[in-house]
Amino acid sequence: MYSFDSRVRYSESDENGTLSLLGMVDYLQDCSTFQSEDLGVGLAHLHAHHLGWFIAFWQIEIERLPRFTDPIVVSTWAYEFTNLYGLRNFTIVDADGSPCVRADSRWFLFDSEQQRPIRLPEAETAPYLTDAEPRLDMPALERKIDVAGPGTPMRAIVVGEQHLDTNHHMNNAQYVKLAGDALPEPFTSGRLSVWYRTAAQLGDTVVPIVHVVDLTDTEGNSFAVVRFENATRS
Repeated sequence: MYSFDSRVRYSESDENGTLSLLGMVDYLQDCSTFQSEDLGVGLAHLHAHHLGWFIAFWQIEIERLPRFTDPIVVSTWAYEFTNLYGLRNFTIVDADGSPCVRADSRWFLFDSEQQRPIRLPEAETAPYLTDAEPRLDMPALERKIDVAGPGTPMRAIVVGEQHLDTNHHMNNAQYVKLAGDALPEPFTSGRLSVWYRTAAQLGDTVVPIVHVVDLTDTEGNSFAVVRFENATRS
């Protein structure tokens, strides 16, 4: 298991003074990238081998979102690798060790020269197995999220440079933010699932369509589908 300590910053908080959905997913992503860097298989290594880890699916269970100034510990571990996917758990706990967030996720390795996902080389997976932990007791990861009905289109967003990550695509956490912004009420606890389908790039228009939140282009093709369950009012 890899962990780091932090404290919820003002810049990571929403208008109610709690950790925002964007800030929460950023913490999870930061934890996995910190682990990769410390294991010597981080961004420079991946870029040198024209590789990148892309996420296919998030399943995030939010017990509660910590508040501004709260001390937190963020942890992650890769618990299984198949031929094509890496499976990784995450937790965020408070100073007393009480759970705030638990997450499961499915990742694949993308070759930027071949422009396709590849089988996972042992050299890329072996470093993560030295501190592996068992999988969290969570429901099995889904393969996709069903989208039923026409839904309600919301305000479109054009992808700008502020949305991009080092892979030159819209960052994974930004999809969650856009989907959360499309809800009629803030989401503060429950289960959040994200099925990533096509990477949005600079200049793309993203149209949130609310039933689940289907983040589509102007032709109705999905970038990602986000489902919120058991939402509560903050």
